[in-house]
Amino acid sequence: MVAHAEAPRGSLQHYFPGGKDQLIAEAVTWAGDYAARRVARFAAKLEDPTPGNLFAAMAAQWTDEFTTSGFDAGCPLVATVADTAATSDSLREAVGKAFEGWQRPVAATLEQFGVPPARSASLAVLMLSALEGAIVLARAHQDVAPLETVVAELRPLLDGAVDRRRRRV
Repeated sequence: MVAHAEAPRGSLQHYFPGGKDQLIAEAVTWAGDYAARRVARFAAKLEDPTPGNLFAAMAAQWTDEFTTSGFDAGCPLVATVADTAATSDSLREAVGKAFEGWQRPVAATLEQFGVPPARSASLAVLMLSALEGAIVLARAHQDVAPLETVVAELRPLLDGAVDRRRRRV
């Protein structure tokens, strides 16, 4: 890692005294924060702000990534938890916090779109779970069809959760 960065050997220990686990945890935190910030950007760009369109925008980011750059990239949160959940409690906890930090703005945006608070948190979990699963399947199959499928199947469910009296957008 240090050689690849062309950094002095002591840099890793200087900037990350907790070693590789600290470096990975900080990268995971950054990735979770980045994903959370994107939710607001996606919502702001929607011509028709609905839960289904928010989910479609979130999936479209990955469809675009895969079709323009190939299927090499994936979500660093999933990769980290898959590789470390059984061996590092601190990294598993860091990924859990990153996912929670991503779920909160999704749930809040759903509420802005008129989803009752009692459903917004569970639908946010569903959205992230479906998105992450579709990303994994798309990479495995080298095909964006799983992303298209989850959008098509979840859009009516998500949009059906809106209480039109509560819609604030």
